Amino acid sequence: MKIIVGTRGSNLALTQTNMVIDIIKKAHPNVECEVKIIKTKGDIIKDLPIDKIGGKEIFTKEIERELLDGTIDMAVHSMKDMPGELPKGLKLSFTPEREDYRDVLVLRKGINSIDDIPLGGKIGTGSKRRKYQILKCRPDLEIVGIRGNIETRIKKIEEENLDGVILAAAGINRLGLNLGERVVHLDKDIVLPSPTQGILAIEIRENDNRLDNILKSISHTKTEIQGKVERAFLKGVGGSCHIPVGAYCEVVGDKIYLEGLLGTMDGEVLIRRYIEGNLDSLEDIGYVLAKDMVKEMNKA
Repeated sequence: MKIIVGTRGSNLALTQTNMVIDIIKKAHPNVECEVKIIKTKGDIIKDLPIDKIGGKEIFTKEIERELLDGTIDMAVHSMKDMPGELPKGLKLSFTPEREDYRDVLVLRKGINSIDDIPLGGKIGTGSKRRKYQILKCRPDLEIVGIRGNIETRIKKIEEENLDGVILAAAGINRLGLNLGERVVHLDKDIVLPSPTQGILAIEIRENDNRLDNILKSISHTKTEIQGKVERAFLKGVGGSCHIPVGAYCEVVGDKIYLEGLLGTMDGEVLIRRYIEGNLDSLEDIGYVLAKDMVKEMNKA
């Protein structure tokens, strides 16, 4: 069997795609995989903030079109880039183990912690979720909007005289970047991650049972649970790139603990709430927390 795998062309996207292919081949040595690079709107338009050119679909739409047309068989995405609702005819299949879910600060040389950043220091991020949470911790900081792949954003520290940039730990780990003491992990109490951050999304056609069965062999149970719960929360709040949204689900035994973040576009209101439940109510837990937080936000 041959599988044509669609992906974006960044170093991280290709690394993630090849990771998935390697896991598939270990379980199914006779399966042949071919990578097809597809440019998305988000890759082509690089000089505007994400929320000015669309929502999360700017990184997925062109790939999903090829999946529906049958020119590719599956697509590998970062799950945090996936819109809450998928196009009709597509679904998310099984997924391997989650990477580190946290955000990190990559700091300028000579700065070793968030407290060492000078008063009024400049931090780069294109994410409202990251921006407004880090300002809760350090209200004096100036947040500079940046875009680009991981390597590009790290280079902007020198190019734009920044004191640091905020990135996902998962991307740095998957690329094997050795940045030493310049990397400071941000605990979720400081910056709650994007829903499903660190999880890979493997998207296929809804009726492709043969491929679904192949992908079942790479499934990681805890990650599958976290993905379902956090995506349910994302759908429930109508999450997009336009408002700050964060979520993290922890699984302990048969219990689920979900923490959510929801804010206004300008960050004036930022709500964090928590809920717990059982393994028999995965999506329900995400939707219940989302519904309660949306109701609270509407009253704020």
